[in-house]
Amino acid sequence: MKTYSILFMIVALMHTMILVNVTIFKGEWNGIVLFVSTILFLFAAVYFGIERRANKRATHNT
Repeated sequence: MKTYSILFMIVALMHTMILVNVTIFKGEWNGIVLFVSTILFLFAAVYFGIERRANKRATHNT
């Protein structure tokens, strides 16, 4: 799966969580949503960094 597809799915999940929290739960779960969004963001940033480094090494070695 392409890196940008995975990153797009993570961003879509984060926005969906926020939308559900605001519309259905009236913002009662703000702390939990913020925590999960932060974890997802950190995962996406680390994943992007790993993929970018691998692609940079692959193009540099050829």
